[in-house]
Amino acid sequence: MKSLFKVPELSKSKKKDSINVVKDDPSQNGTKYDFILYRLATSYRLNFDYKHAVEYYKRVVEKNVYPDAPYYYGLSLMSLKKYKEALDVFDTYTNGKPFVDSVTKVTLVRNDSLVKVSAKHAKSCYFALDSLSPKKNIRVRMMDSLVFNRGTSNFAPQYYLSSEKIIFTSARRGGVVSDPEKQDSKYFCDLYYTTIDDTIWQRPINFGRPVNTSLHEGAGVFTPDEVMLFTRWSDNNRNEAFIYMARTLEGKFYEAMKLGSHINAPGYKSQQPFVSQDGKKLFFSSNRPGGKGGFDIWMAGIDDNGFIGNPVNLPETINTPGDEVTPFFHQYGSTLYYSTNGLPGFGGLDVFKSQLNADDSLYGPPKNMNSPINSAKDDAYFIMDKKQAKGFFASDREDCPGGHCYDIYSFENEPIHFSLEGLVSDAQTNDPIPSALVTIKDVHDGEDPFFVVTDDKGFYTTDLKPNMQYFLKAQKIGYFADANEVTTEGKSESEVFTRDFNLNKIPSGDIEIEGIEYDFNKATLRPKSMEILDKIVDLMKLNDNISIEIGAHTDARGNDEYNMKLSAARAKSCVDYIISKGIAAKRIVSNGYGETRPIINEPDINAMEAKSPEWEAAHQKNRRTAFKVTGESSLNLINKTK
Repeated sequence: MKSLFKVPELSKSKKKDSINVVKDDPSQNGTKYDFILYRLATSYRLNFDYKHAVEYYKRVVEKNVYPDAPYYYGLSLMSLKKYKEALDVFDTYTNGKPFVDSVTKVTLVRNDSLVKVSAKHAKSCYFALDSLSPKKNIRVRMMDSLVFNRGTSNFAPQYYLSSEKIIFTSARRGGVVSDPEKQDSKYFCDLYYTTIDDTIWQRPINFGRPVNTSLHEGAGVFTPDEVMLFTRWSDNNRNEAFIYMARTLEGKFYEAMKLGSHINAPGYKSQQPFVSQDGKKLFFSSNRPGGKGGFDIWMAGIDDNGFIGNPVNLPETINTPGDEVTPFFHQYGSTLYYSTNGLPGFGGLDVFKSQLNADDSLYGPPKNMNSPINSAKDDAYFIMDKKQAKGFFASDREDCPGGHCYDIYSFENEPIHFSLEGLVSDAQTNDPIPSALVTIKDVHDGEDPFFVVTDDKGFYTTDLKPNMQYFLKAQKIGYFADANEVTTEGKSESEVFTRDFNLNKIPSGDIEIEGIEYDFNKATLRPKSMEILDKIVDLMKLNDNISIEIGAHTDARGNDEYNMKLSAARAKSCVDYIISKGIAAKRIVSNGYGETRPIINEPDINAMEAKSPEWEAAHQKNRRTAFKVTGESSLNLINKTK
């Protein structure tokens, strides 16, 4: 019975690598004694007694009788964290010479599928050897045996609508059974919940009927509408497991209903449901057809009426030919946590995380959570609180009396720290700019902006808060400002962000606004001209300490007085448009210069063929609009004016 609790809903798939190639006739492979040794080693391995499995597989391998024994020997070594020895065994098994039976002298063929899987496990050994030291200061502890880890198996911790209340699955005395004389409740999984009072978790309460029955119930989760989804399975049919729904009314449950066949594919296992905090997505694990192999993570949308749509298989970024189970989506971090044995890890199931990009809805490369979250055994059912500071998971890393089973563990992360640093430099010379002012502003205006000044080497640094989006700006008197951005939203690990700024010096003369054009004898702005002026609006918003003059010019056609009036009207139309976009009138003035400041002088134009394209282009170039900076206020007035 104990093997049931390894991963209760995963028992069939877990053994897909454990292909028993021993033939019933011992004469086919060595002596009868050799056959018994191999069977005994295999029995220990399948019962998760890896210490004895290693002992007997070693003897089998030394006798050089069974060609695939080294593969299972390597697996057993991995489960004992003996990665170096396992790596040597896998390497010999994968790349060794043809296998010759020491008794019959017959060349035996290795199992091709196991040779391929062996290479994958070898990668896991390399990964584990490189990752044994914890990457973060994470405190992990097994939960107490009075509340959480009582009985024969405890797993699937899940938040019950808040971090102060936990649902979990347990097989222990006092559970729900139909015939106490024939059924021992310590071998049947039920759903329980417990609440924390100050720092003490209270006595767990069995949900009772109709949620718990004489079958197995586990891996429960509540939707925001307080509907519970959970897995139910039976020992009578290990090939199926289904997700059920139980609605509540005033704290009491209606009879649980099995979800439709679009979620629960007949003849397969659908299990370990998780509903996102916004109630719009259902994640679950299943070995149903259409996946990448083994168990995969599937996702189905939930509409406003609570209807669950057709599930989709998550992409190959997440799912592999191995097993992916126990999904948990952290809404605030926009990160999917799940366990898999299909990627290099420490052995067995490891917890991985993959961040969802909100812009393109694509999952990033999975990252192993490393030790001490992961171990050489199975680690799954990972959850974490909103602040990403603490959480729970289940692991079978510790043996339990009479079998091998899951226990519930808690963890506390080291405080996540974010910092920002960079250089402010002259865009033309690359020289550092000392005493430049860097403004850091919350784009959602929930926090007051703050400032940092560069040192004599143009360097700045400051701390950032988690779950924030920042707008960054660097300024210095005599320079145009430069902008950037940085976000700590969705970040679950400490990070140092680097943002450099390159500032352009403000010229003393006019800066032509390319693209501002006027029809002949008119001051009306063309639509394209408005788009160009929007860039000036952006410039003034970014450089909120400067004042400018807009100057308009005409060509030489027409008399001087008329051209002065026309250019003044054109400059004013530009200024009026800019002010209409929210720029303070006191920061901008207009002037018309008529034909007094041509770029191409009139004698040069008169030398051109009249009405020719060249002649018309020259007049158009003189009908220009430009701006120049007329004043800069002190930078300590930033954010006081527009």
